[in-house]
Amino acid sequence: MARSPAPARPASGSAAVPHRDLFTLDSPLHGEIRGERSLMAFPFFALSKNAWMKPLTYDHATVSIEVRPSASGVATIYDKEIVLYIASLMAAKLEAGEHVEQDFIFTAHDLFSVTGSNHSARSYNRLSEALERLQGTQIKTNIEAGGEGEEGFFSWLSEAKLHYSRTKSGERRLKAVKVRLCDWLFRAILLDRHVLDYAAAYFQLGPIERRIYEVARSTCEEELDLDLATFRLQIGYQNPLSNFRAALKQIVATDGIPDYHLELVEGDAGGAAEEGAPRRGRRAPQSRVVITPRPQPGESALSTTRAILESTESGESIDADPADADSPTPAD
Repeated sequence: MARSPAPARPASGSAAVPHRDLFTLDSPLHGEIRGERSLMAFPFFALSKNAWMKPLTYDHATVSIEVRPSASGVATIYDKEIVLYIASLMAAKLEAGEHVEQDFIFTAHDLFSVTGSNHSARSYNRLSEALERLQGTQIKTNIEAGGEGEEGFFSWLSEAKLHYSRTKSGERRLKAVKVRLCDWLFRAILLDRHVLDYAAAYFQLGPIERRIYEVARSTCEEELDLDLATFRLQIGYQNPLSNFRAALKQIVATDGIPDYHLELVEGDAGGAAEEGAPRRGRRAPQSRVVITPRPQPGESALSTTRAILESTESGESIDADPADADSPTPAD
């Protein structure tokens, strides 16, 4: 992933000062994009590019989430890029043994370079809108962070400011972005350390594909097998189940989820059973979603070598290739 040249940093130790100078930057990001596991596993963000004005809810098993919109809507999966970038800055600092605070100061240029956004004026306008939604969206959840729970609502960012200067012609020039990360997420990263890296191709995915990748990355070790209705709930898809099935069919056809293979096992083709419509007679089987990790390069050869070694040690014979059945066996 391309990085912009690193700006000059002040002497080490300045990050430990409680009130840092505004332009003691935490950017550029060194390392990969990473995210907190709970934010990957559960639907905290709207799957939309446009303003989503309806509340989001998730209540399944032992986890409950309620997300309320601000006047500008619920924070979207694209606004989440900023949260991931901040989490990555924090994780990198912790990994380097540096002191971390809840305030982060970075350049929009580095954010755009990391997430693959262009550096147009429209991107800067979208950044301002995204920060507003992240600060205005209200979240309530029973998921604990850092061994503590919270009653009531919080916002992803308790503070978000764009600092700029003016040129001689009076044009505004953005100098830095300053944000304050919420207590809940700060504790989760600092104390729980349940942080996972993201595939570089994540930012090229559509909204549903991004959530499928996140759910797979955070929950799938060998295989994830869920009925379609439960999977829709986990993804956070708000439209009817029939629409979700149609969207999944297209995603399955392209097979473009990084590191994971997605399969839709059809049950009731009409979808009436999953939608809750009354039916007579025996209930048709539900459609299911199966996700499996893709084999990594060299994994197959490694497995074969391991099997040969284990069989040799145990004295078992290895089946020969059928094409070699008539080949002479070398003498001992």
